[in-house]
Amino acid sequence: MSAMKKTAKSSLLVTSATLFSLSLTATAIATGPAVADGTPTPSQKASPKASTSPTATPPADMSTVGGAQLGKAGTQVNLGSGAPVLPKDLSARSWVVADAESGDVLAAHNAHWRLAPASTLKMLFADALLPKFSQREEKHKVVPSDLAGIGPGSSVVGIKEDETYTVKDLWLGVFLASGNDAVRVLSAMNGGVDQTVQDMNAHAEELQALDTHVVSPDGYDEVGQVSSAYDLTLIARSGLQKKDFREYSSTVRAKFPGETKKNKKGKTTRTSFEIQNTNRLLTGDYGLDVYKGIAGVKNGNTTNAGSTFTGVAERDGKVLLVTVMNPEKEEANEVYKETARLLDWGFQAADKVEPVGELVPPKSADTGTGAQPDAEASGEAGGSSGDGSPVAASAQEPGSGGVGVALGITGGVLVLLAGGAFLVNRRWPLPDLVRRRPRR
Repeated sequence: MSAMKKTAKSSLLVTSATLFSLSLTATAIATGPAVADGTPTPSQKASPKASTSPTATPPADMSTVGGAQLGKAGTQVNLGSGAPVLPKDLSARSWVVADAESGDVLAAHNAHWRLAPASTLKMLFADALLPKFSQREEKHKVVPSDLAGIGPGSSVVGIKEDETYTVKDLWLGVFLASGNDAVRVLSAMNGGVDQTVQDMNAHAEELQALDTHVVSPDGYDEVGQVSSAYDLTLIARSGLQKKDFREYSSTVRAKFPGETKKNKKGKTTRTSFEIQNTNRLLTGDYGLDVYKGIAGVKNGNTTNAGSTFTGVAERDGKVLLVTVMNPEKEEANEVYKETARLLDWGFQAADKVEPVGELVPPKSADTGTGAQPDAEASGEAGGSSGDGSPVAASAQEPGSGGVGVALGITGGVLVLLAGGAFLVNRRWPLPDLVRRRPRR
């Protein structure tokens, strides 16, 4: 199928799904308070209830954004000759495996089931607000009102009133520590929580993440706050277009400013402490090994959401996105284990399956032939070898504890994209491949 025909097909699928959503009445139900870190969002007006029971069944009518097969309940996969079967021990209520560059959805399970997403919603927060706060060294002094409204049991990075933080500090707090306090401070800098929620919902609509509705910018469980595995994958793909998003989400550990204190001689000093990314496939902590090729993105856990995770990994020139929501198995690290099994399957099956759908581009994306990536999106800030071969990851961030940023550039893809026309099904590709930085 030609790129032009596929783009037209994508537009028709989205239009049909949107009309379908408008024919339904949205009714949100209470889901109760959250614990730990959270993240929510509502989507397509189809079956807008946020399920709370681990044994609940998916709704009969779900969104068909990205393809009709994605609107069906249960597991969707089109195995070709020689394709491996899906892992048999998956317990998640919803999951998606997608090619991050082409947008092909390789397999899915209840892709558009609207569920509480927990702190994976912070991906939407970052994707919407990063362009507004890209000046890393911009400083902000925290006032008490900045931290108002943080829910009990929230994950926090440890921001203190009357202390000054840079924008970079705050984003590291969001991505590494999943800090709801960092989200609240950035929201205050954006004009307040209400304005930020409005911005996030508008951005979700622009991305065609129609299963998503934001009530709290930090992902804390709230009434009517839902998303879906499809939407979270779509949001992650959008975020990964941004250099800062890629860097922050792949940073393993960093130094974070502490309190300002005076010593016995009256000299003022500022302490600092180390924070580590809560993505356990990236850190290799809590009994897990680092997943080969992992480079982000975001995890979450709340009372209503259970465990959620979206991860991106690269292997042998293939970049995959996997989202897993609420595994029923209560084993430790189950969300990461199921993600790893789906990534393993995806890398083995990528060229042996017929896609069950696609990740649609944003409404404003240029999907025509001859499109040229802009400087930032094309990864020019990271550089390339000039001959299309992979180059080393970007320079390690100071204070990263020797692990640093799991991020690199592959110039070959950029050469193809800059050649005058997108490849088939590369209507809105990633600007570069993500590559696991060697650990030292």
